[in-house]
Amino acid sequence: MGFRTPRLLDVDFAEWRSRPYLQRIKPQAQHWVEHGFGTPGAVYLLYIVKIALYAGGGLLTVAATTDVGGLGDLGSWWAEPLVYQKLAVWTLLWEVLGLGCGSGPLSSHFAPPVGAFLHWLRPGTVRLPPWPGRVPLTSGTRRGAVDVLLYAAVLGAAGWLLCSSADPDRLLPYTPLVALVTALALLGLRDKTVFLAARGEHYGLTLLVFLFPLTDMTAGLKLVMVALWWGAATSKLNRHFPFVVAVMISNSPLQRWNRLKHRLYRDYPEDLRPSALAGLAAHSGTVIEYAVPLVLLLSHGGTTTTVALTVMVVFHLHIMSTVPMGVPLEWNVFFIYSALVLFGHEAAVGLTDLDSPVLGALLLLSLVAVPVLGHVRPDLVSFLPSMRYYAGNWPTTLWCFKPGTEDRLNSAITKASAPPFDQLARLYDRDTAELMLHKALAWRSLHSHGRALNGLLPRALDDVDAYDVRDGETVAGTILGWNFGDGHLHNEQLLRAVQERCHYEPGELRVIVLESQPMQRQCQHYRIVDAATGPIEEGCVTVADMVARQPWLDADEPAIPVRHHCTSAVPIRAAAHD
Repeated sequence: MGFRTPRLLDVDFAEWRSRPYLQRIKPQAQHWVEHGFGTPGAVYLLYIVKIALYAGGGLLTVAATTDVGGLGDLGSWWAEPLVYQKLAVWTLLWEVLGLGCGSGPLSSHFAPPVGAFLHWLRPGTVRLPPWPGRVPLTSGTRRGAVDVLLYAAVLGAAGWLLCSSADPDRLLPYTPLVALVTALALLGLRDKTVFLAARGEHYGLTLLVFLFPLTDMTAGLKLVMVALWWGAATSKLNRHFPFVVAVMISNSPLQRWNRLKHRLYRDYPEDLRPSALAGLAAHSGTVIEYAVPLVLLLSHGGTTTTVALTVMVVFHLHIMSTVPMGVPLEWNVFFIYSALVLFGHEAAVGLTDLDSPVLGALLLLSLVAVPVLGHVRPDLVSFLPSMRYYAGNWPTTLWCFKPGTEDRLNSAITKASAPPFDQLARLYDRDTAELMLHKALAWRSLHSHGRALNGLLPRALDDVDAYDVRDGETVAGTILGWNFGDGHLHNEQLLRAVQERCHYEPGELRVIVLESQPMQRQCQHYRIVDAATGPIEEGCVTVADMVARQPWLDADEPAIPVRHHCTSAVPIRAAAHD
């Protein structure tokens, strides 16, 4: 790995490209174990600089727009309620601009390194309303002037809050707070992508908590933090998470000891299922996310709180050190800051200080009802408001293009950037671009759901090697301007929008959609869809079959077993215009 060049699989490209697709995955997956994505050093430097700009920009903004004091007095005001509020708004603004989660090369945004605001300020780009048939004035998939104005209103209201003086209680004033909440809610009804990018389940809810008196606000914010930790821990009570831990540590730029990386797998290089060590590491983290936040919630300062805070700070620093794909780095920084403020500086405030029944009902709905629904019916709720975070149990897709037809995404769809292959080909060359995209597919294949997707490929395509296979997340990142692991952004809804614009013929574009696992079942629902003719097959794969397989498909290995399936020929209806 160089400073500007990636560390690629050392292979003769022509020979590698001549292999069947599922056999091209094998050496890439084995290469991932020792080298991760092979990210150039300049990319890691980019993320370090970005974190510094986020932290420094937030502190400078607070120091310049309040009377708490200058940066030289940081120790006296870092935990002030007004400062916490402004830094939360700053973080929301950072995320909704696309500068945080889902940005840069580790989210397949190479040149430019972000889409987001470049995309959402441009009329004619694709938007995805969450309930187009139920909420009036939200149907259609084409971004219009109303959508651009609403997005600009979110940016403007956030800027207004950052520049606002404190109210008599030394908190953010209500009027711009309500303006930001309203603009974000209205925009979210028109385009769920932007709402998810703003991390509505965290920062959007935090804005609502800011509307309550200080003591209620502090107690409510503590509950939000604990619910996020516990939601993440609950999402990891599955057989998928050890796969995530092994893959994530393999990608860590700080972990150079290949012998340890090998031990995370059962028998490297031929058996890349996670080992008992990976399982121990995974579920040790789950215990931490359950137990330590409970200690923080029930303790009120002193040594116990200090030790618990230290554990959680190290926990989040470890996550950041692995530089996970999707790069939720600033989110982890804000988590560390929030823990120190809410459970350290405000340790005296407890659950009994929450007096508002309205706030209690709001938190019960947001922190209990929605996540429970998302765990039981993951098809109805995004994994973000479900709080099913980096646990390996996500909805995912593979998009399969006949050679040459992927170019239609460039010619027929208005967007801010070219597909990742074209971006990489401009930066390096076409062979390097192909190797790097297959490295991302190998990353997907190393997860349990990726093994299921690969096993379903022979069911979706008569000839797998007659297609260019793309990860649906990279397709969504190109067409929607943002991607962060939510397969609901690249399922049939996006496919309808693409077909409306690109007019694929039967067989030219097929998509495998794999829903995440409901908590109460040991199987995952899948659908195979043709862009032109509609659903081809749907059924269920069991988690036991997924976790027993290798990332690749050997020549003598059958397609993944399905428990039931049906076929139909219902055409995909074109999405309605506004």
